[in-house]
Amino acid sequence: MTNGDFRVTLLGTGTPAPRIDRFGPATLVEVGSQTLLFDAGRGVTMRLWQLKIPLGRIDRLFLTHFHSDHTSGIPDLWLTGWLAPIWAGRAAPFRVTGPPGAKELMAKLEEAYALDIKIRQEDEKVPLEGIQTEVSEFQGDGVVYQSNGVRVIAFEVDHGDVIKPAYGYRIEYLGRAVVLSGDTRYHPNVIRHGMSADLLIHEVGAAKPELLDAQPQLRRIFAHHTSPREAGKVFAQTRPKVAVYTHLVLLSSETVPAVTLDDLVAETRQTYEGPLVVGEDLMAFEIGDTVTIRHRGP
Repeated sequence: MTNGDFRVTLLGTGTPAPRIDRFGPATLVEVGSQTLLFDAGRGVTMRLWQLKIPLGRIDRLFLTHFHSDHTSGIPDLWLTGWLAPIWAGRAAPFRVTGPPGAKELMAKLEEAYALDIKIRQEDEKVPLEGIQTEVSEFQGDGVVYQSNGVRVIAFEVDHGDVIKPAYGYRIEYLGRAVVLSGDTRYHPNVIRHGMSADLLIHEVGAAKPELLDAQPQLRRIFAHHTSPREAGKVFAQTRPKVAVYTHLVLLSSETVPAVTLDDLVAETRQTYEGPLVVGEDLMAFEIGDTVTIRHRGP
């Protein structure tokens, strides 16, 4: 990456479902000289090394909220990234930014893995600087990070009445902007911060009506997410250069299949006619005068 580059890669576009093709939620932002990660779901370390990005190269991890599918990759990234081989190599503290609760999360992980840290330090002589943590918390909307021309703005979203805190992020650099909705229902804050974005990456949830009729308890899950038609309304109002779906909550059962990706797009088209991409793991977006889309995987 050079100082003028701005690239976003979907490392994980999935949900708690243990799918090999869609790992847990994680979005990599390589911007200027910095490598930033937003959420760290299941398999994030494997996706990073598929791209030949050493785990120790992550400059900062930003958290949207504390559901386990967004955080279960943290211990692997933090601990494995501390080791000596070429796929790790972190010699500076592991830096995390998130809403209230981030400090407690990392403190408890340090307690849980204290014996592992002690053993590896004594046995492998790995520098302790690389396993230390630096955690910054924020509350409310505003700038939460600023360095070398990169600005990250956090904004509160609505993932449910008790699922708080929950945030999205806007990343700005050289007049360009990328917005991540985080997990949320349809919310005006995503629209406000999504205006003039080059790339708007939004979560989505959908299911066949017969599934919800047969298993009404699943309605609780979908009440925490944005439907395709609602997401289309967000895209229509913000008019990004490219709109992208990630964190695809597409539930099914043994008798009722999940909605197809074509169905997802068709529902979105009821409210939005602009550029739309259904994200896949390792799909990348180069942000410039236009947005170039490619796949970075093998």
